[in-house]
Amino acid sequence: MRIEILCTGDEVLTGKIVNSNFSYVSQKLEDVGLSVIWGTTVGDDRGMLLEAFRLASARADIVIVNGGLGPTVDDLSQEIAAEAAGVGLVLNEDWLATMEGFFTRRGRTMPPNNRKQAMLPAGSEVLDNPIGTACGFALDIGKARFFFTPGVPREVRRMLEEQIIPRLLARAGTPGIIHLKRFHSYGLGESHVDQLLDGVEALVPDGSVKLGFRAHYPQLETKLLVRGVDRDDVEIKLAPVMAEVRRRMGNFILAEDDQTLEGVLLAGLQRADKSLAVVETYTAGGIVARMAHLPGAEAVFRRGVVSRAESRDAASVALEAATQAGATTALAVIISVDDGPDRMDLGGSIDIGIADGGAVVTRQARILGGREWIRLGAIEMAMDCLRRFLQGLPIDERSDFERR
Repeated sequence: MRIEILCTGDEVLTGKIVNSNFSYVSQKLEDVGLSVIWGTTVGDDRGMLLEAFRLASARADIVIVNGGLGPTVDDLSQEIAAEAAGVGLVLNEDWLATMEGFFTRRGRTMPPNNRKQAMLPAGSEVLDNPIGTACGFALDIGKARFFFTPGVPREVRRMLEEQIIPRLLARAGTPGIIHLKRFHSYGLGESHVDQLLDGVEALVPDGSVKLGFRAHYPQLETKLLVRGVDRDDVEIKLAPVMAEVRRRMGNFILAEDDQTLEGVLLAGLQRADKSLAVVETYTAGGIVARMAHLPGAEAVFRRGVVSRAESRDAASVALEAATQAGATTALAVIISVDDGPDRMDLGGSIDIGIADGGAVVTRQARILGGREWIRLGAIEMAMDCLRRFLQGLPIDERSDFERR
């Protein structure tokens, strides 16, 4: 099945906004075994859009169009789709009623121009959007099936998961079900993990388990894509592979599936009935930003201090922070970056201290790289050290990113 993603909008084409929708949709399709062959970006121009739709319809089997479903004059997807398919636009009364209810529930009157969002190409299939006013729709143009999605990221993501991927898998004739298992780690590079996990796919001899990776420094996502006839079959196949991945990657696995490191930390603090204070230098408050806003953090998070520089060691800073904040636990990360331009051979020394109940444990490391590389690595290392501490694991296992 040949798939193209076609993104629309002048703001995307000119780079005024980052096209995160393309990368998200492509990644999610890859996660279920569907590969994108083409990616196209087109501005809000009628002629260019029509040409792009026609080109895509001739070379692809599936085209996912993102954007252009809003109520304003520069939102052209419905109109151009109808022209490309050789049909007219018709009012979808059901979606019009859905939109009116959307505004009524919020105590508002629907503006007249939103009616445009219920004008769909004749014969199209509505794709539900429970969190926005723009419905998606599916339509055959030429030999390709087009799926039109809104540009708002949270709306396209939900539509992709609930409406589009199930239809694509059914269209592809994929037997049974597909399940994606994910492991998130810090401290091991992609090539290292690839070597560590060599042969794990062979634990399921029929070839229905596929290993993959997605590196997004400072974390690595290790993926197991499993195909089975039903949920029980998937679980049987997955069990020995998961166990082997956990055994080989060991303490470097910090979270699984939809878990995040900050979520794991918060849950660990809650389970242990602990409270937290944080002191960080050079990180621009990255640790606090990731943790303090989480639901439930208000019962755990006591204080966050962001400092440009700190002359003391992390151990003494952490002990003082716990006392001053009245917290059971404090995390301090003190970073010293070599003077010089932002070049890749720049170095950064990281001093981490975790105070808990009057005692303190420390971790020192040195990372080579640019300033942002050091900053992101220090945030992740400090948070991972706290995770390890809460889980009773050694906090000083060396990572692949440290200078030996």
